Amino acid sequence: MSQWAACLLAALFMALAMFVGPAGAQDEILRGPDTEAEIDSTVGPRPDWSWLEQLRFVTTSDFPPFNYYDEDGVLTGLNVDLARSICRVLSVNCQVSELEWDDLTETVNEGAADAALAGIAITPETVQQLDFTDIYLQIPARFAAQKTAEIETITAESLDGQSIGVARDTAHHAFLKTFFPDAELSLFDNLGDARAALRAGGVDLVFADGLSTVFWVNGAGSRGCCKMVDGGFMEPRYFGQGLAIAVKRGNDRLVTVLNYALARLRAEGRLEELMLRYFPLSLY
Repeated sequence: MSQWAACLLAALFMALAMFVGPAGAQDEILRGPDTEAEIDSTVGPRPDWSWLEQLRFVTTSDFPPFNYYDEDGVLTGLNVDLARSICRVLSVNCQVSELEWDDLTETVNEGAADAALAGIAITPETVQQLDFTDIYLQIPARFAAQKTAEIETITAESLDGQSIGVARDTAHHAFLKTFFPDAELSLFDNLGDARAALRAGGVDLVFADGLSTVFWVNGAGSRGCCKMVDGGFMEPRYFGQGLAIAVKRGNDRLVTVLNYALARLRAEGRLEELMLRYFPLSLY
């Protein structure tokens, strides 16, 4: 499991059961309202994938809501459903297997799997080992405030006089120092302490990753105190490029086919629907 994944796992696991429907409800994916011609125009020309008879995806099982075992012992999650949706778009057989995090890259590079759909970060190190598709999900940073707060829009002016709780020496701390240099920052040793202060009224806002914030606001930990404020911030220098599918270096034709499938899922509205199944509020 990546360090980022480990940091979010505990909070997300506690909130997961409250917001994720049963596995059987995930089988059908609805079409968006666009016509086939409009979708084709948006997505672009279809690549040739006649050579592709099946797709063998690998993922992990310890990072809900992306990959986890449900109450029936079935491997499920956003990444698992996305893999199966890609196979449906391409009309190919689908295999999704669980591996330990440390085995993903080697398994793909040895050809024992076609692609890893497990939230491998795109970094200078990983791009030397793997190739990546287009981004299918970016994790924005978000503000949360008490429900009674009047602030609705985040600007330098609207933050004037507002105290912002943030975990010290994190990417979110660095982002605030760069883009909101005049903001009144209250630094905490960890995000849990910052959120406890927000719940108690000790700070006006908390700034953190949008994924865990969505689950916290809607989960038992917030005790119904708080709300999301304004849209998300997605600065790659601080918060990463986002989530993509990893394939063996040099497998350009598979990247092209997977990008087509992702673009089609996005144009048809199916990708957005998958996100809404697993997240209680929009991340953005």
